[in-house]
Amino acid sequence: MPTSLNPFHLSRLIQKQIAERPNEPVLQYQHQAQWRTLTWSELAKQINQLACSLLELGVKVQDRVGIFSANSLAWVQTDLALLQLRAVSVPIYSTNTEEQTGYIVNDAGISILFVGDQEQYNKALAVAAECPTLTTVVAMSDAIDVDAASTSLTVLTLSDLFTDAHLQHLNTLRTLQQSPDLEELFTLIYTSGTTGEPKGVMLNHRNFAALVQQHQQVVPVKPGTLSLSFLPLSHVYERGWSLYMLCSGGCNAYLNDPAAVQQALVEVKPQVMCAVPRLFEKVHGAVMGKVQSAPWHKRLIFAWSLRQGRRQFQADQAGRKRAGISAWYLRIADKLVLGKLREALGGNLLFMSAGGARLDDKVNAFFQYIGIPVLAGYGATETTATATCNRLDRIATSGVGLPLPDLQLRIGEDDEVLVKADTVMAGYYNRPEDTAAAFVDGWYKTGDAGYLDNDGFLHITDRIKELMKTSNGKYIAPQRVEGVVTLEPMVEQVAIIADSRNFVSALIVPNFELLTEWATAQGLSFGSDHELVSLPEAQAEIQQRIDALQTDLARYERVKQICLLPRPFSMDKGELTPTLKLRRKVIGEVFAKEIEAMYHRKH
Repeated sequence: MPTSLNPFHLSRLIQKQIAERPNEPVLQYQHQAQWRTLTWSELAKQINQLACSLLELGVKVQDRVGIFSANSLAWVQTDLALLQLRAVSVPIYSTNTEEQTGYIVNDAGISILFVGDQEQYNKALAVAAECPTLTTVVAMSDAIDVDAASTSLTVLTLSDLFTDAHLQHLNTLRTLQQSPDLEELFTLIYTSGTTGEPKGVMLNHRNFAALVQQHQQVVPVKPGTLSLSFLPLSHVYERGWSLYMLCSGGCNAYLNDPAAVQQALVEVKPQVMCAVPRLFEKVHGAVMGKVQSAPWHKRLIFAWSLRQGRRQFQADQAGRKRAGISAWYLRIADKLVLGKLREALGGNLLFMSAGGARLDDKVNAFFQYIGIPVLAGYGATETTATATCNRLDRIATSGVGLPLPDLQLRIGEDDEVLVKADTVMAGYYNRPEDTAAAFVDGWYKTGDAGYLDNDGFLHITDRIKELMKTSNGKYIAPQRVEGVVTLEPMVEQVAIIADSRNFVSALIVPNFELLTEWATAQGLSFGSDHELVSLPEAQAEIQQRIDALQTDLARYERVKQICLLPRPFSMDKGELTPTLKLRRKVIGEVFAKEIEAMYHRKH
């Protein structure tokens, strides 16, 4: 077995950073609405205490330990302690139901479960009777009321484990760290799935060592670089990026509430971060909404400034130096518009990574032109996040970038993207048949349809299983159509309906702030969001705006009828996965009446 990745084993890299930069900041976290900083030496002490306490509790190499929590300092401390123990961390989304949580605890054989807040603690107690392997629950927050503990469980608090009382195990811990094995499991990540039971993706240390090695080649970061972490650590995208930052000597600022990301950008002023398209769409939509309602002269200044940014981006990508007057124009555009937009996002961003779903080309281009490079990429849990990505010196505003240096990618039957690499999973836990079905001749079948252009950039066209077939026999790629519709600032969320129907329709959650402003300006009367979306004028206005965006779509792809919804799609109601992907079957059931009404209208 090759050993070239041994120096990139996560445990070795973390220990290396602790030794080389003990007094440098490694983590920022929120405490009582204030940002605090932790150094490498402080973090080392805490993870040693926690790891030794877990050894005292009997945790052994490759035991599975669950982390059922939203992002927090304790999440990271627990993950790194388990890394040092060579145990297997099993993240569980904080929004998971009792049923989903119980399923994962049983499937993974979890004996110790860390819980983040009262809601997760209560769910753990509720499923305990159905989970025979579960013996211990650790409350990660002092705010959790543990008095209602089940007598069948041992209940501890994190402060019970942050102690010097068990440091007699330090020699055992150091011995464990001396013999890292790339083939051992590092984590089990259960895919949330838009349909069916979640599957435990087995990611080993070879997968993460390859992730670090390849990212250092294509998106290198300097020690001390500050990253804002707001996506769920339970998902491979944020987890992989955060670990890469730590292994590179960077500093991560962990945001507890992802809804507060725009405020955190200004407070933390990160240099890098990873994000999903929804963040970029919301920023773009907010800016364009203000531009549309601005006086004509301000709209002209905005358009001129963005044009200067576009010319600079194109020159940079071509390695071309611009003439003196062009540089002067850019400085003016920067002062008038572009610099202000960057300041609204903290002002220090060197680049942002975009993944998790397709980023619209126009939104992508907008960020490049204002001077914030967005490196769109593509991957899956099964490929340890990144399979392809843009580089700072090779950015395309369409597609999802170039394959990683040591990753093989080809297009198979039905245009399916196939991947072979050290970052590809070891398989699905307890599911040999599903594992076998996920590969063809050693290549991982992503389930995504796509193509490689003449420059080697990958373009994803849609999920193969999500293609919709109209009653006229036409295939619709819903994500493509939804990407076009969400370019309209008044549209917050959209779900395309087309399967077995004779035309395309859409359930739309409007941007209530913008729609309210428009309706008020029109003198329309309404007393609630429900009344607002029921206004025929509101529906007609948004339909007209969507029609203007659909000129590049084939006629059979265009949305012909819409229904405005009075509330957003919700994770709590099962309409979204924890990574905010649409659960189309659930949405179809919940809004069946509204969908049928669209197909009985005249159009």
